[in-house]
Amino acid sequence: MFSEALQNAMNEQIKNELYSAYLYLGMSAHFEAGSLPGFAKWTRMQANEEREHAMKFYDFIVDRGGRVDLRAIEAPPKSFGSPLEVFKMVLEHERKVTGMIHKLYEMALKESDYPSQVMLHWFIDEQVEEEKSAGMIVDQLQMVEDHQTAMINLDHQVGKRE
Repeated sequence: MFSEALQNAMNEQIKNELYSAYLYLGMSAHFEAGSLPGFAKWTRMQANEEREHAMKFYDFIVDRGGRVDLRAIEAPPKSFGSPLEVFKMVLEHERKVTGMIHKLYEMALKESDYPSQVMLHWFIDEQVEEEKSAGMIVDQLQMVEDHQTAMINLDHQVGKRE
C-alpha cells in the first residue's frame, strides 16, 4: 500500500529535485557569463539530470496509483562566486539531497513499502556518485585555485562530460 504520508514526501522531493535543476541552471548561466563553458556544460547537464530525477518520482507516484502534487519552486541565488565556491556549494547541496533521500528510505522501511525501497535504492546509489563527482571537482579546484592556466585546462576537462 502506498501511504499518503510517503506519497506526500515524494511530491515534496519532486519539488526538491526541480529546485536542484533550477539551482544548477543558475550556476550554468553564471559560468557562461564568466567564459567558463566547460563548467557551464557540467552544471547544465547536472540540471538536466535533476529534472530526470524529478520525473522518476513523478512516474513512480503515477505508477503506484498516487496523485502528483506539484509545488512552488523557490528561486535559486542570483549570484555565485568562484568556481571553487560554486562546487563547494554543489557538494553541500548534494549532501543535503542525500539526507532527503535517506529520510524517504527510512519512511519506506517503517511502512514496509517494498516497491518504494527498491526505487529509492537507485537514488541512494546515485547520490554516492553525485557526492563523489562534486567532491573530486572541489579537490581539483583547490589544487589549481590560483593558477589561471590550470583553471582553463580544468574547465576543458570538466566540459568533456558525456
